[in-house]
Amino acid sequence: MKLTVLGAGAWGTALAASWAPHHAVTLWGRNAAELDAMRVARVNARYLPDCPLPDSLQLSHDFDAATAAADLLVVAVPSSGLRPTLAALAKHPALPPVVWVCKGFEHGSRKLPHQLIAELLPRDARAGVLSGPSFAQEVAHGFPTALTLASSDGTLARELAGALSGHRLRIYAHDDVIGVELGGALKNVMAIAAGICDGLQLGHNARAALITRGLAEMTRLGVRLGGHFETFMGLSGLGDLILTTTGDLSRNRQVGLRLARGQSLDAILAELGHVAEGVTTAREVAALADELGVDMPITRAVNQVLFDGLPPAQAVDALLNREIKAEF
Repeated sequence: MKLTVLGAGAWGTALAASWAPHHAVTLWGRNAAELDAMRVARVNARYLPDCPLPDSLQLSHDFDAATAAADLLVVAVPSSGLRPTLAALAKHPALPPVVWVCKGFEHGSRKLPHQLIAELLPRDARAGVLSGPSFAQEVAHGFPTALTLASSDGTLARELAGALSGHRLRIYAHDDVIGVELGGALKNVMAIAAGICDGLQLGHNARAALITRGLAEMTRLGVRLGGHFETFMGLSGLGDLILTTTGDLSRNRQVGLRLARGQSLDAILAELGHVAEGVTTAREVAALADELGVDMPITRAVNQVLFDGLPPAQAVDALLNREIKAEF
């Protein structure tokens, strides 16, 4: 299969490197100088400095050339870059299937990726979302990983899950696009909360409670927006939530840890040098939950810490002193 990955960040690079031994893969990035450096050094020094790139992986900064003959396009740009990328793809004379791997809502419109796909691509475009518990660094190194590929086109989901799976990368087909998208987006907010919890040294009991109640929040909003309850118990829900709330490779968890230590958000994001999607997602989800009347106290607390100046310790106290309710 001729496969083009659009976006040479950590996740796009990791997926391209994972698929390159089995497919003809081109990795596209918009920064020509960075792509040239990667081509010479055979490593993405900015995002995955310790992960050598396969010799067969092609690198290109020419968008039209990279997408022209592809059998599959994998969009791995940040959520903020999804709209312009899709607008460019809409001009493709014979658009192949499109899979997106970005996680989050569009700032301002609060649209999910599948809504932007419907708005910007031709009506007959075949598309799906790939998500699940996966750190880019581990995928790039070939560590065992399981993901979910969801599409409203069940045949496409099964075909792509089979074609993109490998010895160390197992992909399951699914039909709940909304649920898979939301699991991938909402867990980033919970990862910030878990980082705050651990940064304040509140213990394992507190973290377990936070993860469990965070899953309840994710599921409430997901079902309200049309996702399936069962999806949130799977790889793209609970699986991804566990990974990002407990693994220190999680950028969003790192945001929470550093907030708890007193660093400012601006300083944290500048120091990380990577996109932490949960920061933008927290604001969008808090507003959406208020509009829909969905109770999401952890999300609201994270949003207040990020943008309203609420000290992390006070946010925890407020959560602990909420009215006692039945668990379900």
